[in-house]
Amino acid sequence: MKTTITSLLCCFIFCGSVFAQSKSATETDTIKVYGNCGMCKATIEGALKRKEGIISKNWNKVTKMLVVTYDPSKIKINQIGAKIAEVGYDNQYATAKEETYNKLHSCCHYERPKKDK
Repeated sequence: MKTTITSLLCCFIFCGSVFAQSKSATETDTIKVYGNCGMCKATIEGALKRKEGIISKNWNKVTKMLVVTYDPSKIKINQIGAKIAEVGYDNQYATAKEETYNKLHSCCHYERPKKDK
C-alpha cells in the first residue's frame, strides 16, 4: 500500500513538472499588423497555423494589433511577421511584396506605412 501511494505521488509530481515546463514554454507578444476588415482578420489569423507553434492568435481591426501566443522553440516572432507578410499584410517585422499586397481584395487595401529611404 505504501509503495502504491509513493508511486502515485511520484507520478503526480512528474506530471505536474512536465505540465509546468510546457506552460512556461510559450510566449505572448503583440504585433502591429496593417489591415482593414473582417476578411483581413481571417487572412492574417489564417496565415498562422497551430502546427507551426502558434497556440492562439487574435487580430483587432480597430487597433491593428495581433496578440499571438506561440512556442518559441518552434517559431520566432520575426518568422511570425514573415508569415503574415507572405499573405499581403505589412507588420513591424516584415513588409509584404507589392504584388502580394495588390492581389488582396479591394476592401483589404490598407494605407501602407511609409518606408524610410
